Amino acid sequence: MTINLLHRHVRQLSECRRCHTAGFPVAGVPVSPVRAQDIPALLSCKARILIVGQAPGRTEASGTQPFIGAAGRTLFNWFASAGIDEADLRSSALISAVTRCYPGPSATGRGDRLPTRVESTLCRPWLEDERKLLRPSLIIPIGQMAIRVMTGRKVLSDLIGTTLVVDGIACIPLPHPSGASSWIYGPGNRDRLSAALKHIGKWWDSQIAGSGTPD
Repeated sequence: MTINLLHRHVRQLSECRRCHTAGFPVAGVPVSPVRAQDIPALLSCKARILIVGQAPGRTEASGTQPFIGAAGRTLFNWFASAGIDEADLRSSALISAVTRCYPGPSATGRGDRLPTRVESTLCRPWLEDERKLLRPSLIIPIGQMAIRVMTGRKVLSDLIGTTLVVDGIACIPLPHPSGASSWIYGPGNRDRLSAALKHIGKWWDSQIAGSGTPD
């Protein structure tokens, strides 16, 4: 039964120490993509969303949910502008990441350390399992690293504002909401973000808000 498999997945993820064992300077323990008590509601949705970020931040590493820090507030403000409430989205989405432990601060002192490709590879089985268990109708990769992993492409200006199809699943990329990211200030990029959020809002209205009673 999928609900039991997802509970087991969350439990096993919490015990993962692959990056610690490999010698990477990660801190804390893996951040769960969904709280155990929210799994039944998530799996009852007719249309499910897989959100994929880069890695937990310092705040997330000490908390219980992804995107609860400053970047999360920006992200959910973006979604609110598309008519999507944070609580409703969290109950309809599994909020995953390319890597699952806080990678530590950047050596430059600006933002967090960018996880390496080796760390991404070590964590990849968790992401693949979540995709299989969730069977999402929409994937939202957030930031260049997640976009590259999920689509094989990485030029944000070519992708933000478009709807892609990845293995038969709709995919709407977003830029990273971190204050350390300067992408949003580039020419035309706010319009690209606005277009992406309109696509997500339209999908939400047709697949979630107007879907009636869940199966």
